[in-house]
Amino acid sequence: MAFEAANYEAEDVFMEADNIDLLPLEPGVGFRFREKYHRRLLWKDVTRRLASVNPGLRPVRLRKDYELFFCRIQMLRDLPYVNAVKGWKDRCRTTVCWLDELYSADVLRSRNYLHILKRFDHVFVGFKGSVDAISKVVGQPCHFLPYAVDAIRFSPYPNPPARVIDIYSLGRRLEGLHKTLLKFTAEQNMFYVYETLQAGAENLVANHRQHRALLANQIKRSRYFLVAPGKANRPEETRGQIEVPARFFEGAAAGTVMIGQAPDCDVFRQLFNWRDAVIEIDPDSSEVADVLDELAGQPERLREISRRNAAEALLRHDWSYRWKQILAIAGLKPMPQLELREKRLKELADVAR
Repeated sequence: MAFEAANYEAEDVFMEADNIDLLPLEPGVGFRFREKYHRRLLWKDVTRRLASVNPGLRPVRLRKDYELFFCRIQMLRDLPYVNAVKGWKDRCRTTVCWLDELYSADVLRSRNYLHILKRFDHVFVGFKGSVDAISKVVGQPCHFLPYAVDAIRFSPYPNPPARVIDIYSLGRRLEGLHKTLLKFTAEQNMFYVYETLQAGAENLVANHRQHRALLANQIKRSRYFLVAPGKANRPEETRGQIEVPARFFEGAAAGTVMIGQAPDCDVFRQLFNWRDAVIEIDPDSSEVADVLDELAGQPERLREISRRNAAEALLRHDWSYRWKQILAIAGLKPMPQLELREKRLKELADVAR
């Protein structure tokens, strides 16, 4: 699905930055049927034995020894897929799992799934607010590891394109603000790009690289980029937990002027601690028109925001930096390929400045 393409983008960067064998997992006969019932039973399995059962993928067996076994899991439902890989505990010196998305309120009821994580030496979690809850269930310390982006792909440098899209709203949105923007941009003859497909990020994509390249090209041709805390329109899912979603990393890397609501949490203030990282707009009022009118009269400020956002993302929020953090926890040294990528990122950041 579209929202999962970033996982494959991360894989691409990791493989560029290290010596990695990628293990492709493929569905076996009757996979959809078997997986459906495996998931249903796993929720209620008091024995926790199903946590070690392959849900119907074709088995893959390791044929040699490795320093590190790593898997990145987007959603909880994907965790049992690791059971399709045979020998990963025996043939890998260190094992790491990075679970991206799980809200704290869902941790306790997900303990049958999370039981799988007990087999790993190190567990990384993409939501800071879920680290403690998952650590308690797993019985070992978990590490917070934030989202990132292929900052080279998303960067507008060294040859910044024209920003022909005035405002870009990607994925979920706040309907009140959206209606205000529809009216304002129509009156001002501005180009406002927004989601119209009903399934949104759950639409299937044919090629993850082309999808991410198209997305990057659209965002770095946008002047303003709408942002909000993770699932801001789904309070029944977050239950008050505030996280920093992908939009902030993508918008900054592309050098947009991000407008909307900054997450009111320490993580955001640490990751985006530079001036004008987000231009705040009240989602429940019509002040967006006044803010955009004011910004339009400050072209130099807009240029500074754009350059600063792009430079900071290149120096802090590329997937390779997350890989370096993982290696440090696993006790491994970076490969020369990673150092070369870091050099390229710094060169682009110097251009942006």
